[in-house]
Amino acid sequence: MPFAARIIGWILLVTGAVGAAAAFVLTVEKIHLLRDPGYVPSCSINPILSCGSVMSTPQAEVLGFPNPVIGVLTFPVLATLGLVVLTGARLPRRVWLGANLGAAAGVLFAHWLIFQSLYRIHALCPYCMVVWVVTITAFWYLTVHNLHHRHLPAPASWRPAVDAVVRNHSVVLTVWLLAVVAAIGVQFWDYWRTLASSGAPRSHPGTASRRPGRPGRGCRAACP
Repeated sequence: MPFAARIIGWILLVTGAVGAAAAFVLTVEKIHLLRDPGYVPSCSINPILSCGSVMSTPQAEVLGFPNPVIGVLTFPVLATLGLVVLTGARLPRRVWLGANLGAAAGVLFAHWLIFQSLYRIHALCPYCMVVWVVTITAFWYLTVHNLHHRHLPAPASWRPAVDAVVRNHSVVLTVWLLAVVAAIGVQFWDYWRTLASSGAPRSHPGTASRRPGRPGRGCRAACP
């Protein structure tokens, strides 16, 4: 059995736990912001790495409630699935396909948020980027697992390609994540270059004070 198929339980457990933690922190930040409009979230670091005003953007509440709530509800399910697999339980095909389908919806949503963050809102939310990474990783390894065990149908002529993908699972994931990093680097290149030339990061204007009644002026960012 390929390494990727053997560690699927650990991958689901870790990505589910990390994703749940990030979503929980984002939810808590939202609650603080509702209680105090002048509150500056801990992920507001500078004009680019900032989710200080994310809660007021339409992208932050696609379904009418804060996006992190979706993660709070779904990531624990992923972690539980991984824990069940680690106990040695053999799950039916429909469970694996259901998990893969849910992860596919999550990865599509994450990429929509990536697009919004880079090209519409022009800022990044650090906790959101953690969610992007674990969502992509969970989806990819669920897909690899289902391809290896033939839960996902593939023509016989595709098997050599499928086997190559399973063997090189980490290469595909690395290229995928590096593509996202490259897009971030290109989009905010002017800012990174300014930081490099100045030798010190610019302070975020919204982090100067957390006193009530003084609203933070963070950059707009998209967050799941």
